Amino acid sequence: MAMNFEQARQNMVENQVRPWEVLDARVLEVLGQVQREAFVDAAHRQLAFADVCLPIGHGEVMMKPVVEGRVLQALELKPSDRVLEIGTGSGFLTACLAKLSAEVVSVDMHADFIATATQRLQATGISNAKLHVGEAVQSWQPDGQFDALLVTGATWRIPERFLGWLKPGGRVLAIRGESPVQQVMLLTHEGNGRYREESLFETDLPYLQHAEPSRRFVF
Repeated sequence: MAMNFEQARQNMVENQVRPWEVLDARVLEVLGQVQREAFVDAAHRQLAFADVCLPIGHGEVMMKPVVEGRVLQALELKPSDRVLEIGTGSGFLTACLAKLSAEVVSVDMHADFIATATQRLQATGISNAKLHVGEAVQSWQPDGQFDALLVTGATWRIPERFLGWLKPGGRVLAIRGESPVQQVMLLTHEGNGRYREESLFETDLPYLQHAEPSRRFVF
């Protein structure tokens, strides 16, 4: 029997995401509109709405729907915001960010991710997302500053250069710490180099390249 994706998507929103304290009406609407199954590899399409991380290649994963919902809600995006996403991945969060903001700039070091995400976004009718191939931890540099920054891979410590890309009053959401217990952190730029930190919840995701913990030697 063919899967009813529309019903599965609404079940995901109402039975997974909303009970996990995602109550922002705009976020719930976007998650109910964007076709998550269109951003999942064909081999995993039947699991598009399951409460699991899905592999997307290069050792990377697509976040669980509940985590995506909490992340989008925490950023409190306005329709006028300019957003930077570090780690394009499947392109699903890129699409959600684009629907919640004015412009999204997204970067990923894997050219095949960018090529596939570009096709998926075009097929979905998303026109306000600009995708780039680049390694953001050490080398890639964006044009200008942003109202919000989403880091979709884990970091041992949030790179200082990321914070420099944020406007005063802007927010950065990043996954920080050591696997298997990482903290989803929201940092708000209060001006003059000061950032207010808030720990939101725990998760465990693959690290961005060059953002892993230093190797420890045990004798």
